[in-house]
Amino acid sequence: MSANSVNRRRILSLWLPRLPIDRIKRKLAQDIVSQAETREVVGLSPPLWGRVGEGGSHEHRPWGSPPSLTLPHKGGGNPSAHASLTNEVSNLLPSVVVAKDHNAILLHAIDEAAVRAGLSIGLPLANARAICPELTVYDADPAADLKTLNDIADWCDRFTPLVALDPPYGLFLDITGCAHLFGGERALLQIVINALSRRGFAVSAAIAGTSIAARTLTRYASGQVIADGAEAEAVGPLPVSALGADPAVTTGLRRAGLKTIGDVASRAPHEISARFGADFTTLLGHALGRGDAPISPRKPLPDYIVEKRFPEPIATDTVIALTLSSLAKMLVAAMKKQGKGARQLEASFFRTDGAVRAIMVETGRPVTRPEMIDRLFRERLDALNDPLDPGFGFDLIRLAAGRTEIVVQQQRDLDTTVHDNDEISALIDRIAARIGGKRVVVHLPLGSHIPERSALALPAQHHLAAASAAAWPERVTGEPPLRPLRLFERPEPIKVPFASVPDGPPHQFTWRRALHAVVRVEGPERIAMEWWKQDGAALTRDYFRVEDAEGQRFWIFRDGLYENELRDEEGKPVPANWYVHGLFA
Repeated sequence: MSANSVNRRRILSLWLPRLPIDRIKRKLAQDIVSQAETREVVGLSPPLWGRVGEGGSHEHRPWGSPPSLTLPHKGGGNPSAHASLTNEVSNLLPSVVVAKDHNAILLHAIDEAAVRAGLSIGLPLANARAICPELTVYDADPAADLKTLNDIADWCDRFTPLVALDPPYGLFLDITGCAHLFGGERALLQIVINALSRRGFAVSAAIAGTSIAARTLTRYASGQVIADGAEAEAVGPLPVSALGADPAVTTGLRRAGLKTIGDVASRAPHEISARFGADFTTLLGHALGRGDAPISPRKPLPDYIVEKRFPEPIATDTVIALTLSSLAKMLVAAMKKQGKGARQLEASFFRTDGAVRAIMVETGRPVTRPEMIDRLFRERLDALNDPLDPGFGFDLIRLAAGRTEIVVQQQRDLDTTVHDNDEISALIDRIAARIGGKRVVVHLPLGSHIPERSALALPAQHHLAAASAAAWPERVTGEPPLRPLRLFERPEPIKVPFASVPDGPPHQFTWRRALHAVVRVEGPERIAMEWWKQDGAALTRDYFRVEDAEGQRFWIFRDGLYENELRDEEGKPVPANWYVHGLFA
């Protein structure tokens, strides 16, 4: 490759054609192995499913995983015996996944045994049973398939952070500039294929300079690594169906005698566009390496990434903590070169069995000290409801700064306010890491006279400075507060047996099953609703500051004006509803 081509995009395309059936078989194989391990613990031998004269009827047999599936085992047991058990169960009968399409039940996915039996995707289930009476049938579950595809995409994050979905059963990995970390593109391709095959998935993969070219190759020429500029030569011999175009377009091309991609490419672009549309011409150009559409990664690319790979998996808390500490120092050093600090941090833990756990923390101010990053993640890990389970160990730990900001230099030797703000911000960050950022809030004033809308609760990490500079209405000296210290999120109803006059305050009321006798009253304060927003549906409120015989002070209101807003269907006045909206100190 030339020096100019080194910086060109390189895309690895993955295709899992039997994902639905592979997912089901993988789950059944795990259940079988779990049952076998349980029987070994209690001293029982594993059952011989499906053997003539030694097991139950085949309606209750769990058909296992493909022969390539190997599962890790904790403790003792005989892994080879488990593997032979799952392999034997796997190869007994063909299995298919079916889905309803226009009131017809069609084959949605098939395994290798079903292919050998002569079945194909799209075949009606009735025809499939006629060809192969001993057929194991499963219902399609698109949601579970999508979750499995996302889990595989999480696992692929260990190779590159730019991983995109290619529905229904494909992935795109932008490996530009990172293949050398795994021994080159061909070595990386084999690593991905072998790892997924060991986990029980049929997989096809290819690498090319464009995503469409790579995807086209996965359909008919798996394992290919195409150099930049060689896409047209590589995809030319493939059938037009490999492009994944609309079936009507593919049928039209075949009827026109254009059976391969090379045949179509030999015609002038305007001829193809006039017959099959500009979209297909663009798709063809991308497959031939003439430009490419951008892929849409599942996650935004972090500003900074540091990671550590382990030749042997690690599982102890001490090693994990030391690794995070060293990664924090590396991350801070990288950000310091450009005068930046982290506002959002994410630690990703990649287990050897493919599971990925990500933990995120946010900060109110840019973090520039590794010890602060250590402390935030310790708080977050200690507060997890589901502890970080290393399983059989982590082989990769990654620390990323998803959002960074330029650090503004401030005078810190003489200005005590700067130190106080730093301490408050650090405290908020630690509390937010433990209980969640949305639970630590500050209030900002709003331009509304409605009590519950006069303030806005926002996360303290992101609005601490605005809250410090906010201008609230000043209290009149010598006067009691107009608003209660504690305002309920929703007014709570109270029972008022009677009032002195229809528009007057109550003599007593019942709140939370307790009777309160009113001894002092201030008010009313009339508040009309925002008619331009409510369409006249909300009622006018009369608020009273009342004190009961025990000295407790309440902020209550009557909802609606007597004889004006409170009338029944016949136009007669009805009693008002009363509410308590807050408590004074």
